[in-house]
Amino acid sequence: MKLTDFHFPDKEVGFGPLLDVMRDHGFIFGEQWDYERATFDFKMPDESDPGTFYLRVPVFTVNGDIPHDETLVKLMTPMLGRHYYPHGVEYGEEEGFPDKIINRSKQKLSAIDEALNG
Repeated sequence: MKLTDFHFPDKEVGFGPLLDVMRDHGFIFGEQWDYERATFDFKMPDESDPGTFYLRVPVFTVNGDIPHDETLVKLMTPMLGRHYYPHGVEYGEEEGFPDKIINRSKQKLSAIDEALNG
């Protein structure tokens, strides 16, 4: 599920400062990256639901190569996904995301947006 109500699609920032902000907010810079694109993931287990949820923020390079600190990256539209063992993560709107997971995702994204603008 795309979370389109954030200013991320127009935001450009240095990769080093972004990495610090994302880690400070509990996101992991995973192994799914190449020199032009990367993702930051935040895991949200929910004991009341059989799934594990992930908030993913993808980035794409504007100038330079990931993972160099000075590389300028553009933040893309964040996505909310549900993991199904053993199949993987699904990002469709039809996954039936609980309101508390959507709200927590929006709170996380707001905090990141504030930190990047601060």
